[in-house]
Amino acid sequence: MSIISRQLRIKLHTIIYEADTPAGRLFDIVLLLLILISVVAVVLESVAGIAVRYGKELVIIEWIITIFFTLEYIGRILAVRRPWRYIFSFYGLVDLLSMLPTYIGFFYPSFHFLLSLRAIRLLRVFRILKLMHFVGASKMLTVALRRSRIKIFVFIFTVLVICVISGTVMYIVEGPENGIDNIPTGIYWSVVTLTTVGFGDIAPHTPLGQFISTVIMIMGYGIIAVPTGIVTSEIAFARNLSSNTQVCPNCNADHHNDEAVYCYRCGELLNDDDDE
Repeated sequence: MSIISRQLRIKLHTIIYEADTPAGRLFDIVLLLLILISVVAVVLESVAGIAVRYGKELVIIEWIITIFFTLEYIGRILAVRRPWRYIFSFYGLVDLLSMLPTYIGFFYPSFHFLLSLRAIRLLRVFRILKLMHFVGASKMLTVALRRSRIKIFVFIFTVLVICVISGTVMYIVEGPENGIDNIPTGIYWSVVTLTTVGFGDIAPHTPLGQFISTVIMIMGYGIIAVPTGIVTSEIAFARNLSSNTQVCPNCNADHHNDEAVYCYRCGELLNDDDDE
């Protein structure tokens, strides 16, 4: 037997997961404002003077927002047919992690010997990741990164190979007398140089080492442009995707076409608000 009625579940799904309706847009705006207020409160709480002067007010704000987020979390679970898909999804884990510190702080207000647990309160900043729900371009970027992940992995692996080889060469050329005591140090220097960071803690002294450094630095500018081109080409593909915000109530899949009647992933009817 369902925990809530079918019609109530449909209404919850429309309000929480859809942004094409007035209620859905209002819900998203309220949630967006609360997330921003929460993040600002977390930042202000880290300032000792503000925490001492406005500590009680910040605690009240924190609890109000946490209660709202808790209700939202429960609503998201009740609004879908397969709650575990949301619970174990990226955003589901973010939502849970962003609420836990407030409740833990309620049971351990002073911490005493559990002072190290204070760090878990910083998990509240995970709420800022929920902002990606409201950025239309984030879905396009997510699709582009997902499609280019293999190319990016191959690129990173290639860069690592270059760093290992160049770091080994610099160890042979420069040696311990010039600050490169071992191959790992040479690899570290190569990564810093290739990425054009240039800390300057290790610098070549021999003419050959300086020549190799010049080649690696120039190569670094070209290497930086490679992942940009990979992702850009995939973004061009993602732009052709529909901007429809409709989410399947069964499997939470999105990116449906505007004319879609059934989910492309599980085949579930998208608009099931008709009486059976």
